[in-house]
Amino acid sequence: MAETSMALRSRALVAESRHLLFTVAPGAIWIFVFLVLPSAYLMGVAFMTTGPYGLPEMPLSLDSFRRLAGFGFLGWSPGNLYTLLRSLWQTLVSTALVVVIAYPIAYYITTCREKWRPIMLLVVVVPSWTNQVIRTFGWMNLLAPGTPLAGLAESVGLINPNMGLYPSNFAVTLGLVYNFLPFMVLPLYAAFEKLDTAQVQAAQDLYASPVRAFWHAVFPQTLPGLLAGTVLVAIPAFGMYVIPELLGGGKGMMLGNLVANQFAGSANWPLGAAGAILMLIATFIGLFAMRRVGKRLGGGEEVVI
Repeated sequence: MAETSMALRSRALVAESRHLLFTVAPGAIWIFVFLVLPSAYLMGVAFMTTGPYGLPEMPLSLDSFRRLAGFGFLGWSPGNLYTLLRSLWQTLVSTALVVVIAYPIAYYITTCREKWRPIMLLVVVVPSWTNQVIRTFGWMNLLAPGTPLAGLAESVGLINPNMGLYPSNFAVTLGLVYNFLPFMVLPLYAAFEKLDTAQVQAAQDLYASPVRAFWHAVFPQTLPGLLAGTVLVAIPAFGMYVIPELLGGGKGMMLGNLVANQFAGSANWPLGAAGAILMLIATFIGLFAMRRVGKRLGGGEEVVI
């Protein structure tokens, strides 16, 4: 009986392992083919020499990383460094603005009647169903010379007469905030739905100011949604290409534009691959930083990415 029981257990384990393998295998193959292999290819290209037509060739070299740092045959130029700093600044500003706008929106939706909440969420999400290029062209029309927004900015002296609000860094920031706002509202809404209002009422009973009540009773409970939304906003915004290309017009070029140009117009594949690796490194650093922030502020496993 004991041997029969052991045999049945081993067969059950083998069957469970096969079931798990067949379940996980499609996703694992997809990740390996479309994520791991392209990343490995880029890493190889980044360490190769630039050929006569911009294509990678042997021998291996660190020239692409030196050029990414600004060192060329004419000496050092800070252009690429400015692009990196601009990308970081645009990401930080856009993410901060998205957080400031998304918090009251998510809270307001949770205070609505339950039958209206799906409709309110649909209003937030529906614009993202449209192609990003089309939405960006829409902002180009709204910010062009002669439009009400441009006229308002001209009347208060922000721009010169007959000048539009794009191309500019302001237009890029506006486009990023508009594009990524739903990715912050949805996680915050999910966090607000789980909000323990008893803690908020206790803070109010202890005569806490609205700011202190938010910081001590609301913010810790919504921290998981905030961190999730920050990851969904900051990482794609850092490597954004379409919005800086159309709304920046060369004045707001970000790292994604620099990488794309090396594979297209400038034809320098190793330099573009080096820029892509830099974006991956920045992504890992950002995730590590968010993990540390989550541990320091929240302390619980639910807020750790």
